[in-house]
Amino acid sequence: MLDPFMKSLGFEAEIPEPGRARVWADLKPEHLNNWGSAHGGFLYTLADSAFALASNSRGCLAVALSTHMEYIKASRPGVRLEAEAREVHLGRSTGVYSVEVRAGGALLAMFTGTAFRKADKPPALSPD
Repeated sequence: MLDPFMKSLGFEAEIPEPGRARVWADLKPEHLNNWGSAHGGFLYTLADSAFALASNSRGCLAVALSTHMEYIKASRPGVRLEAEAREVHLGRSTGVYSVEVRAGGALLAMFTGTAFRKADKPPALSPD
């Protein structure tokens, strides 16, 4: 289910049901920016990974058309970060997803993504 990039970052994931996904990782020193908080690119990658898994969970290939991220709060190393994606719209050729990135109960970032669905192609997800 995880692609090589997700695996290289130490991500773990689950797809509890079609249209939803959860991805998590421990925030390590190598994931920090110069100010000692979670690097925005790391948070984005965590959210984007949850979006990818949720949008590809319905049996057809989905690719991103657009994404947007709002950074809300900083986080420190040693915490577990979690991105939870949920489908908010599913059409014939597009899907819209909302992702919250949290550390414990604290909301760190919000992500939205729109995916184009190619119904004639199976997803590239493979079970791990």
